[in-house]
Amino acid sequence: MTTIAVYSVKGGVGKTTLAVNLAWCAATLSARRTLLWDLDPQASSSWMLGNGKAHDRAGALFSRGVAPARLVTPTAFDRLDLLPADASLRDLNHLLRELDKKRRLRKLIGELGDHETVVLDCPPGLTETADQVVRAADLLVVPVVPSAFSQQAFATLDREFGGQVPMLPVHMMVDRRRALHVEAVARHPDWPVIPMASAVENATAQRVPVGVSAPRSPAAAAFATLWRTIEQRRS
Repeated sequence: MTTIAVYSVKGGVGKTTLAVNLAWCAATLSARRTLLWDLDPQASSSWMLGNGKAHDRAGALFSRGVAPARLVTPTAFDRLDLLPADASLRDLNHLLRELDKKRRLRKLIGELGDHETVVLDCPPGLTETADQVVRAADLLVVPVVPSAFSQQAFATLDREFGGQVPMLPVHMMVDRRRALHVEAVARHPDWPVIPMASAVENATAQRVPVGVSAPRSPAAAAFATLWRTIEQRRS
């Protein structure tokens, strides 16, 4: 089992978009049995791929010994399952501090069974949950929008966790018509690029991955290329 955490200190950088599309790529392009675990109380990944039924038990996984497999639900896509979020995760940081079990998340991931790939959609911020994610993940995929705030957030993340876990920064929402975006990409030409595209917005509105709604689009190709990059790092 490989655990890929999609994480950023800053919100609004396309984290859920990355998580959903990477999980779909793992399940569809690589035929891996994949679990998307939504750890964000905003539950955006759960809204995208879930059945709309809230169970209000996501926090119980950490506090009451509920087996993760009991809350896993299938999605509409072959080999792709979802462990949905809900409002009970709002107090997760406080709960994890009280539990004082530094590898609680890692232990729960180990109880997931026969999934080959786990993708974590993480809440933003430097929190107790972030510490748990770093201890559990094999790779942090970090969305970075070509803006000063987002790049500063990545620098903060690198200072905090650099060396503890491999990180793959990804240029997100890149508009090559904008000089600042072009300059940002040029500074880090080795970072994968996901374009700003209507195909991504339309896929979100349809609640499906881009590879389903617009399989021939540049955005779908960009997500596929990113997934292949991750696969190469895993091998």
